[in-house]
Amino acid sequence: MKSKKIYIYDTTLRDGAQSARVNFSLEDKLLITKKLDELRVDFIEGGWPMKGVNTKDFEYFKRVKKLKLKNSKIVAFGSTRRAKNKVKNDPVLNSLLEADTEVVTIFGKTWILHVKNVLHITPEENLQIIKESIEYLKDNKKIVIYDAEHFFDGYKDNPEYAIKCLKIAEQAGADFICLCDTNGGTLPQEMDMITMDIFENIKTPLGIHTHNDSELAVANSLIAVKNGFVMVQGTINGFGERCGNANLISIIPALSLKMGYDTIPTSSLKKLTEISHYIYEIANIIPPDNQPYTGKNAFAHKAGVHADAMLKEEKAYEHINPEIIGNSRKILITDQAGTSSLIYKAKEMGFKLDKNDQTTKDLIIKIKKLESEGYEFEAADASLFIFLKKNLSHYKPFFELKGLRVINEERNSELFTEATIKIKVKDILEHTAAEGNGPVNALDNALRKALIRFYPSIKNMRLVDFKVRVIDGADGTAAKVRVLIESTDNKDIWTTVGVSENIIEASWLALVDSVEYKLLKDK
Repeated sequence: MKSKKIYIYDTTLRDGAQSARVNFSLEDKLLITKKLDELRVDFIEGGWPMKGVNTKDFEYFKRVKKLKLKNSKIVAFGSTRRAKNKVKNDPVLNSLLEADTEVVTIFGKTWILHVKNVLHITPEENLQIIKESIEYLKDNKKIVIYDAEHFFDGYKDNPEYAIKCLKIAEQAGADFICLCDTNGGTLPQEMDMITMDIFENIKTPLGIHTHNDSELAVANSLIAVKNGFVMVQGTINGFGERCGNANLISIIPALSLKMGYDTIPTSSLKKLTEISHYIYEIANIIPPDNQPYTGKNAFAHKAGVHADAMLKEEKAYEHINPEIIGNSRKILITDQAGTSSLIYKAKEMGFKLDKNDQTTKDLIIKIKKLESEGYEFEAADASLFIFLKKNLSHYKPFFELKGLRVINEERNSELFTEATIKIKVKDILEHTAAEGNGPVNALDNALRKALIRFYPSIKNMRLVDFKVRVIDGADGTAAKVRVLIESTDNKDIWTTVGVSENIIEASWLALVDSVEYKLLKDK
């Protein structure tokens, strides 16, 4: 039996861009469009193309035609006509036509409160506005999605009128009618009752558009689908105004893998993690480690008992196989971890350990000692890999430090930092110096300068994040610090750690691990 199709409608480029921390450029919007097309969502809402007002969105609809998308339909978004306008003279409706998309979405009022106190018109006039706006777009051969704004608040206030607004949209020929929980205040039991009622009253295909103000946007979207709705509107990573929109990164796998619906192809599910992180990168937002499905820690296991169970049965502590959505399992090595955690993690990194071997027990003791000194391997897989490499094989370092010096100097009221290092590479002593924006950047530049003729591949490596944590504040400025450095070569991202009472030394230790990991990876 073929599973039921649920249409995925992405509004990251419009509703998602209303997030306080997000500001997409035109080029950003086009890059995201290509990624969403790769993901094979059904609809991509590009923005509100008001000529002379929303210049960026208006230009987007011109440029997007040149992308030659293969899977998704681009949607232009706007509102019903203004109360004082005729449809033929309404600038919003005509801007939608000028955008020249096959599909358009318009929103209209369904809450009496808005009709009377915001639009200052009668309920009957509002119904006429909805009807004429949809008919005008249908007369111009458009697929029309009608978004019933503030529907759930309107229904709770006056269900008879809210349903009338949907009925008039249906009569006017809307292809989809989407109910919007615009204020995000609807509870699951209300969503269940209201969507069942609407499904019985409206025969036009129904959609759901929820906001996350009560942290229920995903749950409420799934309830609507359970009750017969066939379209879900949302954003990648839940971007959106206030608390955000329904997160498609959680909704798509829930519908596909847990509820048995047809959303995007199985091959596209594997791109979820990549696309989630890609759009965080475009938005210049660090991905939350604990984001469901695609977060770095979504399938991370810390307690030893969990790792032991995972060695025996992977389903024991995971709700899905992370590889299906392009993520991966992580066993964290910490002071809470036991032998099973280390065995699992070592196996993941290509090392074979035996539970009863003394080597394994010695490694656990060493790791716990380092953790007690301030090391944190759960956030630094690359340093753990190097630790295992040094302890389980004949490891020969790529270079040997012979000396380093960092100088801060003020020149004309500006502070300059210079690092000088001496390293030995393949029996050759290399002595270099470089400036940087602070000591770590100067050390990084000097080390690269020394190594690049021996190891050209480090040219593609760069530092993307740098964190410093005081381990014990009671010692004041003499306290130990832990430095975490995140690096990338545009293929992979890895994190290394260094600990010392001296922040320069802690940074150097993390930096050396980062470079050595890159060289080991290439080798």
